[in-house]
Amino acid sequence: MAIPRARQRADLTFKHNREHGRHGWLRLTPAYSVKIVNQVLNDLTGEGLAVLDPFSGTGTTSLCAAYKGHAGTAIDINPFLIWFAKTKGRRYSESEIEELLQAGERILAAARKGLRPASPPAIANIDKWWDRAELAFLRQLKAALYADETTGAPVGDLLRVAFSRTVIALSNAGFNRVSMTLKEKNESNILPLIPAATRHAEQFKRDLDTVATDARDNPAGNVEIIRDDSRDLTLLSNGNARIFDVLITSPPYPNRISYIRELRPYMYWLDYIVAAREAGELDWDTIGGTWGIATSRLADWKPQGAFVPGYLAPILDRIRGSHPKNGMLMSQYILKYFEDMSRHFMAARRVVRPGGAVHYIIGNSVFYGHPIPSERLYEDLLRNAGFANVGSEIVRKRNSKKLLYEFHVRATA
Repeated sequence: MAIPRARQRADLTFKHNREHGRHGWLRLTPAYSVKIVNQVLNDLTGEGLAVLDPFSGTGTTSLCAAYKGHAGTAIDINPFLIWFAKTKGRRYSESEIEELLQAGERILAAARKGLRPASPPAIANIDKWWDRAELAFLRQLKAALYADETTGAPVGDLLRVAFSRTVIALSNAGFNRVSMTLKEKNESNILPLIPAATRHAEQFKRDLDTVATDARDNPAGNVEIIRDDSRDLTLLSNGNARIFDVLITSPPYPNRISYIRELRPYMYWLDYIVAAREAGELDWDTIGGTWGIATSRLADWKPQGAFVPGYLAPILDRIRGSHPKNGMLMSQYILKYFEDMSRHFMAARRVVRPGGAVHYIIGNSVFYGHPIPSERLYEDLLRNAGFANVGSEIVRKRNSKKLLYEFHVRATA
């Protein structure tokens, strides 16, 4: 396989989002850059366009569209991401911002008084995630947050975003790899439990101020976030079908890196999941999910008959033979991924207006030395679904294996 020339570009990854207001509220490594979305939006003609993102994640596309005066509609299956994207895309009044800051002070004061702490999240190996002093502070802070009278939307949602930022800031989470990892434990682990230090409270204050500042920058357009399955887009295509001018999205890559894994700290602390099995159940519902119980279900999964290009079969055969233990499982995962995407493209064709453009930012993958040509597969799946003018280009070289790239695949309905 010839290796094309391309640069590693941090400005086209999640790293670029950290300095862009609401886009940087929570870090999710697989999220794509606002710069890519804005480049696509800047090339569009017309005002007040209907922009669809069927793989919403943290709501990057819909918020970018709304800031440019368009109507951003996004789909996701994860209830935490639905909540977060709605919170990011909402308009906030100055009185709500002031109420947020006052509530934050009130919550910190209540936490210092020694409320009965909230139960620790049931995340596995919690002592590796947070040192004892940090965990004690977060439990007190959560108890005060949930007891406060203003925790309903919209102020309560902003408080929870600030709290989520503090949860990660005080954790041992590291972000120097493709997905979230855990750093070595701090020396404080061997010390007796101590009251929450001033630096912990200051961290929450900083996070609260950041959220308040960014919340003042309201989008001109509207954001709508819908919980639905992107494979079928049932809520958009049944009954009173909705039609969109453009689709801009970045689906999960076929690399078996689970969104659920990186979202777990937020979802456990905010009670979106309370047991490991729930994370596996949700991951099974996503495209490409193989976390927890989803892995065992994948072993029993049978092809559903969706269109997949024939040249994928010999690649899967080579993967099966490359690893005696996991080769079969990985070939199952890849086939299921592209069958799921085949279903999605058929559904997308029904909800994009004739002549409307679709844009997919997607990475390829390598399993046991065998490349999976995601961009070529996407192109052929789009053609099969009835799209025209299909093509792709390399966006950037990714930071891991030498054969891994990110592509911009586009077409018209």
